[in-house]
This record gives sequence, structure tokens and C-alpha cells, in this order.
Amino acid sequence: MIHLDDTDKKILNTIQYDFPLDVRPFKRLGEEMGISEEEIIRRLERLHDEGAVRKIGPVINRNRVGGTSTLVAVNVPEHMIEEVAGYIDEYSEVSHNYLRPDKYNIWFTLSASSEERIKEILEELTRKTGLEFMNLPTVRLFKIGVRFNIK
Repeated sequence: MIHLDDTDKKILNTIQYDFPLDVRPFKRLGEEMGISEEEIIRRLERLHDEGAVRKIGPVINRNRVGGTSTLVAVNVPEHMIEEVAGYIDEYSEVSHNYLRPDKYNIWFTLSASSEERIKEILEELTRKTGLEFMNLPTVRLFKIGVRFNIK
């Protein structure tokens, strides 16, 4: 369990939807919260190192800006999970990689410039691992916003 003080909680609640679009976003965030830019950065680095924050970045609708995305599932033998996850994570086009307790135990989202690039990545992963990757392209998108209220 990660220890969060009130300032950590306020930072986490704020950056989910109100991250400042500014040349110096951490300075602006600090000004809004009454603490220094350095303190914001220090806290976010600690929260990242401890696993509370995975990354800070935009969520881009790949289909609207050119490109495509898909969900991928693969059945990985237990002894290969770390190795296969490592191969998957080598690709900058992968945004999420999940381990699930089922036959298809690794799932990930893949966003690329084209269907051809998605096919290329999946073929490379198959060559590296010897496993069959199930491509599950979006048929109909249901997008929900998730905001975690850190108390």
C-alpha cells in the first residue's frame, strides 16, 4: 500500500482531468496548489516510482488523427509471461498491457499509423514468441471516462 498524504491526493485528483496545458505545467499546478514546482515534480516522481502513477500524457483518439487501433489477446504459458510481456512492451504503439486470469491471459491495446503496421507488429511478436496473437479490432466504440476519486 502506498502512503498518500492530503497533498498527494490533491495532486492525483487534479492531474486526472485538470492537468495544466502550459509550457511549465508543474509550475502552474504548484501555483494552483500553493506549493513549488519542484515539490510537485518530486511528489510525482515518488508516486511514479511507487506505482501510483504509471504515466502522464494525453489520450489521443488515433482514429481521428490518422491511424487505427485494436485490442489483442494471447494465450501465454505461465513460464513465458514475463518474457512475452517484455516483447510486447518494446513497442511504443502499445498503450496498455494486462495480465488476466483466463485462457487468454495477456491483453493489450495497440495503436498504429495503419492496419499494415498493426499486422507487422503482430507478425513480429509471433516470430519472437511462437505464439498466436488474436487481433480484435473495434467494431463499435464505447468510450467512458474514468476518474478515480482519491480519498
